[in-house]
Amino acid sequence: MYVAVKGGEKAIANAHQYLASERRGNTDFPELSVAQIREQMRLAVDRVMTEGSLYDPDLAALALKQSRGDSIEAIFLLRAYRTTLPRFCNSIPLNTSKIAVTRRISAAFKDMPGGQMLGPTFDYTHRLLDFSLADTTETKTYPAPSAEDLQRAPDEELPRILDFLQNDGLVEGAGEPNASSVGDITREPLELPASRDIRLQKLTRADEGFILAMGYSTQRGFKNSGGHPFAGEIRTGDVAVEIIPEELGFPICIGNITVTESEIVSIYDGSEDTPPQFSRGYGITFGSGERKAISIALVDRALRCKELKEDIIAPAQDEEFVLMHSDNIEATGFVEHLKLPHHVDFQSELDILRRLRSNWEQSKARREAMEQSASTPDEVANNAPKGFA
Repeated sequence: MYVAVKGGEKAIANAHQYLASERRGNTDFPELSVAQIREQMRLAVDRVMTEGSLYDPDLAALALKQSRGDSIEAIFLLRAYRTTLPRFCNSIPLNTSKIAVTRRISAAFKDMPGGQMLGPTFDYTHRLLDFSLADTTETKTYPAPSAEDLQRAPDEELPRILDFLQNDGLVEGAGEPNASSVGDITREPLELPASRDIRLQKLTRADEGFILAMGYSTQRGFKNSGGHPFAGEIRTGDVAVEIIPEELGFPICIGNITVTESEIVSIYDGSEDTPPQFSRGYGITFGSGERKAISIALVDRALRCKELKEDIIAPAQDEEFVLMHSDNIEATGFVEHLKLPHHVDFQSELDILRRLRSNWEQSKARREAMEQSASTPDEVANNAPKGFA
Protein backbone atom coordinates (compact mmCIF):
# COMPACT_ATOMS: atom_id res chain seq x y z
CA MET A 1 0.00 0.00 0.00
CA TYR A 2 2.89 2.39 0.79
CA VAL A 3 4.41 1.79 -2.66
CA ALA A 4 1.04 2.46 -4.30
CA VAL A 5 0.65 5.75 -2.43
CA LYS A 6 4.13 6.94 -3.39
CA GLY A 7 3.59 5.93 -6.99
CA GLY A 8 0.26 7.75 -7.01
CA GLU A 9 1.86 10.97 -5.80
CA LYS A 10 4.36 10.89 -8.64
CA ALA A 11 1.62 10.14 -11.18
CA ILE A 12 -0.47 13.05 -9.88
CA ALA A 13 2.49 15.44 -10.11
CA ASN A 14 3.12 14.34 -13.68
CA ALA A 15 -0.58 14.75 -14.48
CA HIS A 16 -0.43 18.34 -13.22
CA GLN A 17 2.49 19.09 -15.53
CA TYR A 18 0.74 17.41 -18.44
CA LEU A 19 -2.40 19.44 -17.73
CA ALA A 20 -0.42 22.70 -17.73
CA SER A 21 1.12 21.74 -21.06
CA GLU A 22 -2.27 20.91 -22.58
CA ARG A 23 -3.75 24.13 -21.24
CA ARG A 24 -1.03 26.19 -22.89
CA GLY A 25 -1.35 24.35 -26.19
CA ASN A 26 0.99 24.83 -29.13
CA THR A 27 3.56 27.44 -28.13
CA ASP A 28 3.88 28.54 -31.77
CA PHE A 29 0.71 30.52 -31.14
CA PRO A 30 0.37 33.49 -28.74
CA GLU A 31 -0.99 32.67 -25.32
CA LEU A 32 -4.63 33.60 -24.79
CA SER A 33 -4.89 36.48 -22.33
CA VAL A 34 -7.47 36.94 -19.59
CA ALA A 35 -8.46 40.26 -21.18
CA GLN A 36 -9.17 38.53 -24.50
CA ILE A 37 -11.42 35.98 -22.82
CA ARG A 38 -13.18 38.69 -20.83
CA GLU A 39 -13.85 40.88 -23.86
CA GLN A 40 -14.47 38.30 -26.60
CA MET A 41 -15.98 35.35 -24.73
CA ARG A 42 -18.31 37.44 -22.62
CA LEU A 43 -21.30 35.09 -22.63
CA ALA A 44 -19.14 32.28 -21.24
CA VAL A 45 -17.76 34.70 -18.64
CA ASP A 46 -21.29 35.78 -17.68
CA ARG A 47 -22.40 32.18 -17.18
CA VAL A 48 -19.42 31.44 -14.93
CA MET A 49 -20.16 34.55 -12.85
CA THR A 50 -23.85 33.67 -12.53
CA GLU A 51 -23.41 30.05 -11.50
CA GLY A 52 -20.30 30.86 -9.49
CA SER A 53 -22.22 33.53 -7.50
CA LEU A 54 -19.46 36.09 -7.89
CA TYR A 55 -19.60 39.16 -10.12
CA ASP A 56 -16.04 39.63 -11.31
CA PRO A 57 -15.43 39.37 -15.08
CA ASP A 58 -11.64 39.22 -14.66
CA LEU A 59 -11.75 36.32 -12.21
CA ALA A 60 -14.35 34.49 -14.30
CA ALA A 61 -12.15 34.89 -17.38
CA LEU A 62 -9.14 33.64 -15.42
CA ALA A 63 -11.13 30.61 -14.26
CA LEU A 64 -12.10 29.82 -17.86
CA LYS A 65 -8.47 30.02 -18.92
CA GLN A 66 -7.32 27.81 -16.06
CA SER A 67 -10.07 25.25 -16.77
CA ARG A 68 -9.26 25.08 -20.50
CA GLY A 69 -12.74 26.36 -21.30
CA ASP A 70 -14.62 23.85 -19.12
CA SER A 71 -17.38 26.07 -17.76
CA ILE A 72 -18.31 23.77 -14.87
CA GLU A 73 -14.70 23.52 -13.73
CA ALA A 74 -14.44 27.31 -14.00
CA ILE A 75 -17.60 27.71 -11.91
CA PHE A 76 -16.09 25.37 -9.32
CA LEU A 77 -12.91 27.47 -9.19
CA LEU A 78 -14.87 30.71 -8.79
CA ARG A 79 -17.07 29.32 -6.01
CA ALA A 80 -14.03 28.00 -4.17
CA TYR A 81 -12.39 31.42 -4.34
CA ARG A 82 -15.62 33.09 -3.24
CA THR A 83 -15.55 31.19 0.05
CA THR A 84 -12.30 32.96 0.98
CA LEU A 85 -13.77 36.46 0.65
CA PRO A 86 -15.05 38.41 3.67
CA ARG A 87 -18.56 39.82 3.69
CA PHE A 88 -18.78 43.41 4.83
CA CYS A 89 -22.48 44.08 4.37
CA ASN A 90 -25.59 43.21 2.40
CA SER A 91 -26.82 45.29 -0.52
CA ILE A 92 -30.37 46.53 -0.75
CA PRO A 93 -32.61 44.99 -3.47
CA LEU A 94 -31.63 46.01 -6.99
CA ASN A 95 -33.94 48.58 -8.51
CA THR A 96 -34.06 47.20 -12.03
CA SER A 97 -36.60 49.85 -12.99
CA LYS A 98 -33.63 52.22 -13.09
CA ILE A 99 -31.52 50.29 -15.55
CA ALA A 100 -29.29 51.57 -18.32
CA VAL A 101 -30.81 49.31 -20.94
CA THR A 102 -28.86 47.70 -23.77
CA ARG A 103 -31.68 45.30 -24.66
CA ARG A 104 -35.38 45.36 -23.82
CA ILE A 105 -38.10 43.37 -25.55
CA SER A 106 -41.60 42.10 -24.94
CA ALA A 107 -43.19 39.22 -26.81
CA ALA A 108 -46.58 40.17 -25.39
CA PHE A 109 -46.83 43.79 -26.56
CA LYS A 110 -45.57 45.21 -29.84
CA ASP A 111 -45.86 48.90 -28.93
CA MET A 112 -44.84 49.13 -25.31
CA PRO A 113 -44.10 52.31 -23.35
CA GLY A 114 -40.42 53.09 -23.62
CA GLY A 115 -40.11 51.15 -26.86
CA GLN A 116 -38.49 47.89 -27.84
CA MET A 117 -34.69 47.72 -28.03
CA LEU A 118 -33.23 44.70 -29.80
CA GLY A 119 -29.66 45.22 -28.64
CA PRO A 120 -26.93 42.63 -29.35
CA THR A 121 -28.78 39.38 -30.08
CA PHE A 122 -28.43 36.17 -32.08
CA ASP A 123 -32.21 36.10 -32.62
CA TYR A 124 -32.10 37.50 -36.13
CA THR A 125 -28.84 35.99 -37.36
CA HIS A 126 -28.83 33.21 -39.96
CA ARG A 127 -26.80 30.75 -37.86
CA LEU A 128 -24.32 30.28 -40.70
CA LEU A 129 -20.62 30.01 -40.00
CA ASP A 130 -18.89 33.31 -40.71
CA PHE A 131 -15.54 32.21 -42.14
CA SER A 132 -14.34 35.81 -42.27
CA LEU A 133 -13.90 35.61 -38.50
CA ALA A 134 -11.07 33.13 -39.06
CA ASP A 135 -9.01 35.89 -40.68
CA THR A 136 -7.21 37.72 -37.90
CA THR A 137 -4.70 39.49 -40.15
CA GLU A 138 -7.06 42.36 -40.85
CA THR A 139 -8.31 44.57 -38.03
CA LYS A 140 -12.08 44.87 -38.23
CA THR A 141 -14.11 47.71 -36.80
CA TYR A 142 -17.80 47.57 -36.01
CA PRO A 143 -20.10 50.55 -35.47
CA ALA A 144 -21.25 50.84 -31.88
CA PRO A 145 -24.50 52.46 -30.69
CA SER A 146 -24.20 56.00 -29.44
CA ALA A 147 -24.18 56.82 -25.74
CA GLU A 148 -27.58 58.49 -26.14
CA ASP A 149 -29.07 55.22 -27.40
CA LEU A 150 -27.80 53.22 -24.42
CA GLN A 151 -28.10 55.57 -21.47
CA ARG A 152 -30.88 57.16 -19.53
CA ALA A 153 -30.86 59.78 -16.84
CA PRO A 154 -29.68 58.27 -13.52
CA ASP A 155 -33.03 58.69 -11.81
CA GLU A 156 -35.20 57.92 -14.81
CA GLU A 157 -37.33 54.81 -14.34
CA LEU A 158 -38.15 52.55 -17.24
CA PRO A 159 -41.77 51.42 -16.84
CA ARG A 160 -42.43 47.70 -16.54
CA ILE A 161 -44.93 46.23 -18.94
CA LEU A 162 -46.53 44.02 -16.32
CA ASP A 163 -47.17 47.07 -14.11
CA PHE A 164 -49.80 48.22 -16.60
CA LEU A 165 -51.54 44.83 -16.44
CA GLN A 166 -51.27 44.86 -12.66
CA ASN A 167 -52.95 48.27 -12.50
CA ASP A 168 -55.89 46.75 -14.37
CA GLY A 169 -55.99 43.74 -12.04
CA LEU A 170 -55.09 41.30 -14.82
CA VAL A 171 -51.83 40.02 -13.35
CA GLU A 172 -50.89 39.11 -9.81
CA GLY A 173 -48.73 41.52 -7.83
CA ALA A 174 -44.98 41.12 -7.68
CA GLY A 175 -44.82 41.75 -3.93
CA GLU A 176 -42.64 44.19 -2.06
CA PRO A 177 -38.91 43.47 -1.68
CA ASN A 178 -37.71 42.79 1.84
CA ALA A 179 -33.95 42.38 2.03
CA SER A 180 -33.98 41.52 5.74
CA SER A 181 -35.99 38.31 5.21
CA VAL A 182 -34.05 36.92 2.27
CA GLY A 183 -32.18 33.66 2.94
CA ASP A 184 -28.66 32.85 1.77
CA ILE A 185 -27.91 29.39 0.39
CA THR A 186 -24.17 30.15 0.36
CA ARG A 187 -24.19 30.32 4.16
CA GLU A 188 -27.03 28.04 5.19
CA PRO A 189 -27.84 24.52 3.94
CA LEU A 190 -30.90 24.07 1.77
CA GLU A 191 -34.00 22.96 3.64
CA LEU A 192 -37.20 21.72 2.03
CA PRO A 193 -39.81 22.99 1.55
CA ALA A 194 -37.97 26.13 0.46
CA SER A 195 -39.30 29.67 0.26
CA ARG A 196 -39.41 31.37 -3.12
CA ASP A 197 -36.34 33.52 -2.46
CA ILE A 198 -34.30 30.37 -1.72
CA ARG A 199 -35.68 28.62 -4.81
CA LEU A 200 -34.73 31.54 -7.03
CA GLN A 201 -31.19 31.56 -5.62
CA LYS A 202 -30.84 27.85 -6.34
CA LEU A 203 -32.22 28.26 -9.86
CA THR A 204 -29.84 31.13 -10.61
CA ARG A 205 -26.82 29.11 -9.45
CA ALA A 206 -28.12 25.96 -11.16
CA ASP A 207 -26.69 24.44 -14.31
CA GLU A 208 -28.03 26.29 -17.35
CA GLY A 209 -28.57 23.10 -19.33
CA PHE A 210 -30.59 21.50 -16.52
CA ILE A 211 -32.80 24.56 -16.02
CA LEU A 212 -33.23 24.90 -19.78
CA ALA A 213 -34.41 21.28 -19.98
CA MET A 214 -36.82 21.76 -17.06
CA GLY A 215 -38.25 24.92 -18.61
CA TYR A 216 -38.57 23.16 -21.96
CA SER A 217 -40.44 20.29 -20.31
CA THR A 218 -43.10 22.71 -19.04
CA GLN A 219 -43.60 24.02 -22.56
CA ARG A 220 -44.14 20.46 -23.81
CA GLY A 221 -46.98 20.00 -21.34
CA PHE A 222 -45.19 18.49 -18.32
CA LYS A 223 -46.84 20.85 -15.85
CA ASN A 224 -50.19 21.70 -14.35
CA SER A 225 -50.13 25.46 -14.62
CA GLY A 226 -51.71 27.82 -17.11
CA GLY A 227 -51.48 27.75 -20.86
CA HIS A 228 -48.87 29.09 -23.26
CA PRO A 229 -46.28 31.24 -21.42
CA PHE A 230 -45.46 34.70 -22.74
CA ALA A 231 -42.33 36.78 -22.27
CA GLY A 232 -43.89 39.80 -20.62
CA GLU A 233 -40.56 41.59 -20.61
CA ILE A 234 -36.86 40.80 -20.94
CA ARG A 235 -34.30 43.48 -20.18
CA THR A 236 -30.51 43.63 -20.04
CA GLY A 237 -28.44 46.55 -18.81
CA ASP A 238 -26.40 48.09 -16.04
CA VAL A 239 -27.96 48.62 -12.63
CA ALA A 240 -26.60 50.24 -9.47
CA VAL A 241 -25.65 48.18 -6.42
CA GLU A 242 -26.40 50.11 -3.23
CA ILE A 243 -25.66 49.54 0.44
CA ILE A 244 -26.68 51.40 3.60
CA PRO A 245 -23.64 51.92 5.87
CA GLU A 246 -24.54 51.97 9.55
CA GLU A 247 -22.67 55.22 10.09
CA LEU A 248 -24.63 56.97 7.31
CA GLY A 249 -28.11 55.52 7.47
CA PHE A 250 -28.88 56.15 3.81
CA PRO A 251 -28.07 54.22 0.61
CA ILE A 252 -24.93 54.86 -1.40
CA CYS A 253 -23.95 53.35 -4.75
CA ILE A 254 -20.82 51.16 -4.65
CA GLY A 255 -20.82 50.24 -8.34
CA ASN A 256 -22.80 49.00 -11.31
CA ILE A 257 -23.29 45.48 -12.58
CA THR A 258 -24.85 44.11 -15.75
CA VAL A 259 -27.89 41.89 -15.29
CA THR A 260 -30.54 40.20 -17.42
CA GLU A 261 -34.06 40.06 -16.05
CA SER A 262 -37.00 38.07 -17.37
CA GLU A 263 -40.67 38.01 -16.42
CA ILE A 264 -42.94 35.32 -17.84
CA VAL A 265 -46.73 35.33 -17.59
CA SER A 266 -49.29 32.58 -18.15
CA ILE A 267 -53.01 32.27 -17.43
CA TYR A 268 -53.98 31.14 -13.93
CA ASP A 269 -57.51 29.76 -13.64
CA GLY A 270 -57.93 31.19 -10.17
CA SER A 271 -59.35 29.67 -6.98
CA GLU A 272 -62.16 30.30 -4.51
CA ASP A 273 -60.32 33.34 -3.20
CA THR A 274 -58.44 34.47 -6.33
CA PRO A 275 -60.02 35.49 -9.64
CA PRO A 276 -58.58 34.25 -12.95
CA GLN A 277 -55.54 36.31 -13.91
CA PHE A 278 -52.04 36.10 -15.30
CA SER A 279 -49.48 34.54 -12.96
CA ARG A 280 -45.79 35.39 -12.95
CA GLY A 281 -42.47 33.63 -13.24
CA TYR A 282 -39.23 35.50 -12.61
CA GLY A 283 -35.57 35.00 -13.47
CA ILE A 284 -32.39 37.07 -13.24
CA THR A 285 -28.73 36.44 -14.08
CA PHE A 286 -25.44 38.28 -14.11
CA GLY A 287 -24.43 39.71 -17.49
CA SER A 288 -26.20 38.68 -20.68
CA GLY A 289 -27.84 35.43 -19.62
CA GLU A 290 -31.12 35.69 -21.48
CA ARG A 291 -31.69 31.98 -22.16
CA LYS A 292 -30.97 31.16 -18.52
CA ALA A 293 -33.19 33.98 -17.20
CA ILE A 294 -36.15 32.82 -19.31
CA SER A 295 -35.64 29.21 -18.21
CA ILE A 296 -35.50 30.26 -14.55
CA ALA A 297 -38.77 32.16 -14.96
CA LEU A 298 -40.48 29.11 -16.48
CA VAL A 299 -39.30 26.81 -13.69
CA ASP A 300 -40.06 29.41 -11.02
CA ARG A 301 -43.67 29.49 -12.24
CA ALA A 302 -43.86 25.70 -12.24
CA LEU A 303 -42.51 25.47 -8.68
CA ARG A 304 -45.18 27.85 -7.42
CA CYS A 305 -47.77 25.10 -7.81
CA LYS A 306 -48.36 24.59 -4.06
CA GLU A 307 -48.72 28.32 -3.49
CA LEU A 308 -51.31 28.47 -6.26
CA LYS A 309 -52.99 25.20 -5.13
CA GLU A 310 -52.11 23.23 -8.26
CA ASP A 311 -51.47 19.50 -8.32
CA ILE A 312 -47.90 18.29 -8.77
CA ILE A 313 -47.87 16.11 -11.88
CA ALA A 314 -44.50 16.80 -13.53
CA PRO A 315 -40.77 16.84 -12.64
CA ALA A 316 -40.47 20.62 -13.05
CA GLN A 317 -43.12 21.04 -10.32
CA ASP A 318 -41.32 18.72 -7.89
CA GLU A 319 -39.32 21.04 -5.64
CA GLU A 320 -37.02 18.34 -4.29
CA PHE A 321 -36.30 16.88 -7.73
CA VAL A 322 -35.44 20.27 -9.25
CA LEU A 323 -33.53 21.89 -6.40
CA MET A 324 -31.56 18.82 -5.32
CA HIS A 325 -30.39 17.89 -8.82
CA SER A 326 -29.86 21.25 -10.49
CA ASP A 327 -26.48 22.30 -9.09
CA ASN A 328 -23.73 21.35 -11.53
CA ILE A 329 -20.97 21.42 -8.90
CA GLU A 330 -22.82 19.03 -6.59
CA ALA A 331 -23.74 16.81 -9.53
CA THR A 332 -20.16 16.85 -10.81
CA GLY A 333 -18.85 15.80 -7.41
CA PHE A 334 -21.09 12.74 -7.30
CA VAL A 335 -20.56 11.74 -10.91
CA GLU A 336 -16.85 12.39 -11.22
CA HIS A 337 -15.95 10.85 -7.87
CA LEU A 338 -16.38 7.54 -9.74
CA LYS A 339 -13.02 8.30 -11.38
CA LEU A 340 -11.22 8.26 -8.03
CA PRO A 341 -9.67 5.05 -6.61
CA HIS A 342 -12.27 2.59 -5.30
CA HIS A 343 -9.91 -0.39 -5.16
CA VAL A 344 -10.89 -1.64 -1.69
CA ASP A 345 -14.62 -1.17 -2.31
CA PHE A 346 -14.36 -2.97 -5.63
CA GLN A 347 -12.46 -5.90 -4.10
CA SER A 348 -15.22 -6.24 -1.50
CA GLU A 349 -17.88 -6.25 -4.22
CA LEU A 350 -15.81 -8.74 -6.19
CA ASP A 351 -15.62 -11.12 -3.22
CA ILE A 352 -19.39 -10.89 -2.73
CA LEU A 353 -20.00 -11.58 -6.40
CA ARG A 354 -17.70 -14.62 -6.37
CA ARG A 355 -19.55 -16.09 -3.37
CA LEU A 356 -22.90 -15.48 -5.06
CA ARG A 357 -21.64 -17.15 -8.24
CA SER A 358 -20.30 -20.13 -6.26
CA ASN A 359 -23.63 -20.59 -4.44
CA TRP A 360 -25.50 -20.26 -7.71
CA GLU A 361 -23.33 -22.85 -9.45
CA GLN A 362 -23.72 -25.31 -6.53
CA SER A 363 -27.49 -24.86 -6.57
CA LYS A 364 -27.58 -25.32 -10.31
CA ALA A 365 -25.51 -28.53 -10.04
CA ARG A 366 -27.89 -29.92 -7.39
CA ARG A 367 -30.92 -29.13 -9.55
CA GLU A 368 -29.38 -30.83 -12.56
CA ALA A 369 -28.50 -33.90 -10.48
CA MET A 370 -32.05 -34.15 -9.16
CA GLU A 371 -33.49 -33.77 -12.62
CA GLN A 372 -31.34 -36.63 -13.91
CA SER A 373 -32.27 -38.96 -11.02
CA ALA A 374 -35.99 -38.10 -10.92
CA SER A 375 -38.39 -40.17 -13.06
CA THR A 376 -41.24 -37.65 -13.23
CA PRO A 377 -41.58 -33.84 -13.25
CA ASP A 378 -43.48 -34.04 -9.94
CA GLU A 379 -40.57 -35.76 -8.26
CA VAL A 380 -38.25 -33.07 -9.57
CA ALA A 381 -40.45 -30.38 -8.05
CA ASN A 382 -40.80 -32.19 -4.71
CA ASN A 383 -37.07 -32.87 -4.37
CA ALA A 384 -35.79 -29.48 -5.55
CA PRO A 385 -34.42 -27.07 -2.91
CA LYS A 386 -36.84 -24.40 -1.78
CA GLY A 387 -36.79 -21.43 -4.13
CA PHE A 388 -35.55 -23.42 -7.14
CA ALA A 389 -38.64 -25.53 -7.91
